[in-house]
Amino acid sequence: MDRPDTLEIRDVTVRLNGQTILQDFSLGLEAGRKALLTGPSGCGKSTVLRCLLGFVVPQAGSIHIAGQTLTAESVWKLRRRIAYVGQEPDLGAGIVRGILERPFHYHANTALRGNLARVPELFDAFGLARGLLDKEVGDLSGGEKQRVALVSALLLDRDIFLLDEVTSALDPASKRKVIECFRLRTEATILFVAHDAESYPFADLIVEMQGGAA
Repeated sequence: MDRPDTLEIRDVTVRLNGQTILQDFSLGLEAGRKALLTGPSGCGKSTVLRCLLGFVVPQAGSIHIAGQTLTAESVWKLRRRIAYVGQEPDLGAGIVRGILERPFHYHANTALRGNLARVPELFDAFGLARGLLDKEVGDLSGGEKQRVALVSALLLDRDIFLLDEVTSALDPASKRKVIECFRLRTEATILFVAHDAESYPFADLIVEMQGGAA
């Protein structure tokens, strides 16, 4: 028997500023599966992720996460299951160590504070020098910011990852390390957005988008 979809988008239409970004777009992704959204800039890839996060409300269609309909009432609860990292993550100000510790100051995450012990392991996996922990975020390169944001997301033990062009600022070797890390997370449901489908040969589903339609 097939497992129920962890992420399900049904016939979603999004119009912004008089322009149709998505038209009757549908996508289903079972728990533990990996999907890649690819296509030209402006075709709606990032909008799909913003819909799943509840930041964009479709004019038509519905979205379901772990069997629950995404609504204004359920969005806050459902976001706690999702880790999102964008192409240009906003890490805030301060030293990297403090940025990684910050989410665990919130009551919802205090039980996971022990995960900070995994920071050296994750830095090594992503090719980050451990000395970066004591650097100011403002002194990091774009690629370093992307990888620090990914480490922060992994520390929260979410079961759904939405990753939007998160290797765009990385050199080929670092990019391979990041992609391999997420390939090995067999228990996680992951939706990647990327232009280069060939870098994700392990994807269970590749959705090529054109003007918001698959």
